[in-house]
Amino acid sequence: MAGVIGTEVTLLDRLTGGVNGGAVRVRLAGMPHAVLKAVPRAHSDHLDETLRAQRIVEHMRGRGYPTPAWLGVGATATHVWHLMDFVDAAPASALTPSLVEQLMEIIELQAGQASEPYDHWSYAWRVATGQEPAVAGPDFDETPEQSRLRRSMAGLSGYSSLVSVLVERLRLVCADVAPPREAPDMVHTDLSTPSNVLVRDGAVVAVVDIGNAGSGTRATDLMTLAWYTFQDPLLDGVRTRLWTRILDLVGGEGAAVLVASQILHMLEIPIRHGRGDAVPGVVERGHRALDELNALR
Repeated sequence: MAGVIGTEVTLLDRLTGGVNGGAVRVRLAGMPHAVLKAVPRAHSDHLDETLRAQRIVEHMRGRGYPTPAWLGVGATATHVWHLMDFVDAAPASALTPSLVEQLMEIIELQAGQASEPYDHWSYAWRVATGQEPAVAGPDFDETPEQSRLRRSMAGLSGYSSLVSVLVERLRLVCADVAPPREAPDMVHTDLSTPSNVLVRDGAVVAVVDIGNAGSGTRATDLMTLAWYTFQDPLLDGVRTRLWTRILDLVGGEGAAVLVASQILHMLEIPIRHGRGDAVPGVVERGHRALDELNALR
């Protein structure tokens, strides 16, 4: 790492948050503190994907997007890492109406800012409809992790009759939706996870964990926000605003694809990790989300 960034690096302590990979505060010789994130190398293209994320960070920061600068990216035989500016703020403990409103404004900065050919919009359609990619090979932008997740979600119906009924409902809602044609926006894909939103005195000062960012429709991030608002009845009102904005951006069919993709991802996680006790709650929330969307379409 010192060879990549050109200065000595000293590990200090582990930061709170960092649900997926963790984050460590480090000291750079002659420079302010920074944050190191290192994850096991998952496949041969992992470093290239991280370099793509670094380019997106640079592009979006140039347009006022509140994400810390990346100071360096590198890899060892076993891990891929990136180093970014330290932000003196705390991870949000939970979403609030104010945080959702602020994040909706931040998401608007993503409009028309697609800069990398990594299309989350088409991926969501493949997940929601169960369709295989129409193309394959070096020009196909689905990552190995996305392929693994999509195939895992394709088998969710076999988990239980409760899950099967919901999956069948999702497939029927999306059955006749044509593939999306454009991917004009930058998409974060994990903006709503509280630990990825840094706040100070109630204000959002940074969004982090941008490693899976790509292109698509910013309605993807609005949909993720809408999903997490179900956790608190105090967020019911702001969720209506989210639904309205999503429908304005992608229409009823597009919204159905995004909500189906979100639900399937949320089902896949507890099932993969053997957390069967969490599945009924996800199923209940999934039906509720579909009911709300259908009432507004």
